[in-house]
Parts: sequence; C-alpha cells; structure tokens
Amino acid sequence: MKECRTYVAWWATGSVTVEQHAYRQAAAAYLRELLLRPGRYRRKWEQYAERSRPGQVNQLAVAEVLARYRWSHPRERGDSDVLPRQLKDTVLRALSGKMLSRATLSLFVDAFDFTEADTDRLRRLAAGSGRISVLSGPRAIRPDAIADMAELFGPPRTQTVSLHDHISTGADGLVSRARTLKVIEAIADGVDRIPFIYDTDALTLEVGQGCKGVSGQLHQLREDIFTTEILLAKTLSLGETLTLEYWNSFHYRDDTPDERKREYRRVSIRRAENFDIRVEFHPERLPRHVWWAVWDGMDGDVITEEPVALDSQHSVHRYIRSLERTVVGFHWAW
Repeated sequence: MKECRTYVAWWATGSVTVEQHAYRQAAAAYLRELLLRPGRYRRKWEQYAERSRPGQVNQLAVAEVLARYRWSHPRERGDSDVLPRQLKDTVLRALSGKMLSRATLSLFVDAFDFTEADTDRLRRLAAGSGRISVLSGPRAIRPDAIADMAELFGPPRTQTVSLHDHISTGADGLVSRARTLKVIEAIADGVDRIPFIYDTDALTLEVGQGCKGVSGQLHQLREDIFTTEILLAKTLSLGETLTLEYWNSFHYRDDTPDERKREYRRVSIRRAENFDIRVEFHPERLPRHVWWAVWDGMDGDVITEEPVALDSQHSVHRYIRSLERTVVGFHWAW
C-alpha cells in the first residue's frame, strides 16, 4: 500500500509529481494558517487591507508588507522601487501552492518577522520532515449532505484551532468512549453554538468544559448522518477563542461482526488545525494488527494505509498539522 502520510516539502525544479504537488499545497496551507492566525502577523497585513473577509488572506495587503520590506532591505536592483501590485502574483503562487521557492519563503519570514519556532516549523515542513504532515482531500462527505448542513446551520461561524481525540476500547474489543478536546475561534460575531455531526444514532454525548449543554434538537440529514448543536458556555465575538471538551459513549445493538466496529475515523469537512488522535486498547483485548488509514470519504473504501505498532500503554497515536475535506483514523484486526 502507498504510505498515507503527505509530507510537506517542495524545492525541486522541473517536472512536478503528484506528491510534490501535494507537498506544495500543504506548505502553502501552513503559511496561510500563520497569516490568518489572530496576532501580529495578521495585524501586519490587515492594516493595508481595504476590506477583510473572515478566513481569507487579502493578497494585495500581504504584497504591501513584502514590498515595504524590500524597500527598506533591498537585495537586488529594483527592490527599492517595487510596487505591491508587482508582488501580488508572488503572493498568489505562494499561498495557493503553485510556487513556494526558498527565496519567497525567506521573504515571507523576514517581512512578517516570523518567530524562531514558526520559522523552524516552516523550514522543517519545506525540508520534508516526517514528523509534521498535512492532509487535504477532495471530499469528506457527499456534496448533497454538505448542502443540507449549509441549509440547516448556515455558513461556518467558527474554525478549529486544535483538535484532540482520545478513544478507548472495552474488554469486548469495541470502541466504548471518545474524549474530544478542541479549541475553536469565532469567525463571526455572536457565536453561541456549534454543529455536532456524527454517523450513528447509538451514541451518548456528554459535554464539559466550555459547553453549556446540547440543543436537544436532532436532525437526520441522511440514513447515516445525524446532527445536533453543542451550546457554548459563552457567546463569542469575532476572533475570540474557546476550549471545548466533550465525550461520546457508543452503544451497540448486536454482536454482528462489522468492519465499522473495528475502526475509529475523524471526518474533516472544513479545515481543522493541529489534529491529534490516540486510540487506547483494553489490555484484555489487544489487536493483532493496526493501520493508520485515509478513506475515500465517509462512504468510500480505504485508499491508503500504513501499519502501526502499539506502544507500552497499548495505544496508537498520530499527529497531523491540518486536515481538510478528508476522512482519517485507525482500523484494526483481532
């Protein structure tokens, strides 16, 4: 099987392979994340933006930052006279993943004065570090289900800054409980709830930190997709963040062997940063084999997988820099 991890790196010139294209896309995604993250990087370009849309980088404003840096730190002839609009294509190619050269990356690092840690992470990504990965796929669920959710909940009002899943199996070998810890950021004013989407009706949802309760309204979008809403402990203003914690307990109606009882998947419809997943197996029922896998959407088969070994705590773990329009997780065999 082809290894499922997509490492972030691309410096080569000449012909571009499918993997190299994926590397560039992932590197660009992390650069966009830095520029969109609330803080001084974002403030640096926003001061030149005539208008700013949530979740989008104003390319001309970023070009203004790069141009001003080159004015005060000329390296080549013409740097002192370069116009922001002349750098807009450079910004477009970098943020879209079409082209991200060493020189362009260095310009972004210097112009925005990235911290040592952010710079190191960017360079490790660009060098193809196997410890950081980004997954972006063509789809997570069918377009009709996405349309139904958009009609039900409206446009997105939050984005996920970090997401941690800790899953436990019981002595019977079935997934019994999943703890989720996530940090969200409001991309609109007056956010007081978030959608909760799941693919089984045999589940108990318990909320904790950052959550006031559950709406109690259950919607069935498809035969296998259900939604409700988690009510937040406070109403968020634009740019405000909140840490949420909740638990899912799973119930099984029968003992019929089913592949879906031997897996745990995370469906990412929209972009989610800093995803961490851990599955801990009961010591009385340890699997013979475990694979980290990527699925072709909720309805599709495994498209890539990679065998992984249990650690001393009978668990497997994976960290992903970001997820978008993909389905990932672990599956196992007894």
